Amino acid sequence: MDEIDLSPIAKSEAFCEWLGITPGDEVDFELMGHGEYNINYLLRRPVTGEKLVLRMPMGSQMHLKNQIRYEFEALRLLEPSGRTAKPLYIDDTKTVIPYGFLVMSFLRGRDLRYECDLYEAAKCLADIHNLEIPGNNSLIAPKDPLSSILDECHEMYSLYFKSDLAAPQTKRHISSLLEQGGKIIAATRPGGGRCLINTELNSGNFLVNEHGHVNLVDWEKPLFAYPGQDLGHFLAPTTTCWKTDVILTENDIKTFLSSYCGSSAGHFDPSSLWDETLPYFVMNCLRGITWCAMAWVEYQSPDRELKDPYTFEKIKTYISAEFLEMIDKDYLTMI
Repeated sequence: MDEIDLSPIAKSEAFCEWLGITPGDEVDFELMGHGEYNINYLLRRPVTGEKLVLRMPMGSQMHLKNQIRYEFEALRLLEPSGRTAKPLYIDDTKTVIPYGFLVMSFLRGRDLRYECDLYEAAKCLADIHNLEIPGNNSLIAPKDPLSSILDECHEMYSLYFKSDLAAPQTKRHISSLLEQGGKIIAATRPGGGRCLINTELNSGNFLVNEHGHVNLVDWEKPLFAYPGQDLGHFLAPTTTCWKTDVILTENDIKTFLSSYCGSSAGHFDPSSLWDETLPYFVMNCLRGITWCAMAWVEYQSPDRELKDPYTFEKIKTYISAEFLEMIDKDYLTMI
């Protein structure tokens, strides 16, 4: 990835006025890290020394014309939960630099550990899902979320399916899994009330601070949909294996659901909650696989700006014959 020149931001009158400095004063931007479509930088407010995070999208997985505005408005809705970063500043004009950017508060913490943090993670998600979201919100609300996930799977998979580089056996296996996914959806309909969900619940997106309080960062793809979609994504092996190689046991899942129900304003019975979550659990397995299939093709292109060696190894694992067989036999048969 080529280094991005952020000096125009430090010369922006609007940004400098907000930050409390004179245009041209030195601002140190320290690279914190990047995902597949976003880059995060650390900076400090000059007068107070307060740590801040500048977030910049390099693209939009949701195909939005204004990705950073969508994230900013979602963070505003999330602020009352006390579980997310506070949105502080936004420039979505793309006149200062070619990308829109926002500034938000900095949250301390380590990545979530499934072995010891399931209880607190459940409380975090319940607090977020408990938020009362006004009907005229800015969030995308898919009419049928399960079908939307499957549609997204087919869209992502099409890039792999059409690629001359794709392995025929892998194509046959993924195509079969998607066919099974269609049958699951035909027999399932979502229930319950909608709420603000994250949809991207990898362990690295949770921050556990020194007091054990869990926050959730990376709000790239929030939706106004059903809690089961978030819970299914959080619990699915395609999620837990991504950074930690952990696959949750049946007891782990029961413990998590019980903890969630203990803090939820709308779900009180873990068994009923699992019934709502299970179709999303299975569908998120398919989503993880097809995303990896798409990303595998993208990684072959020399034009891709963001490439991460660890991610590429995981991508290859998720579309391997062994992993696809495990998903097929152990999870798609659960419904």
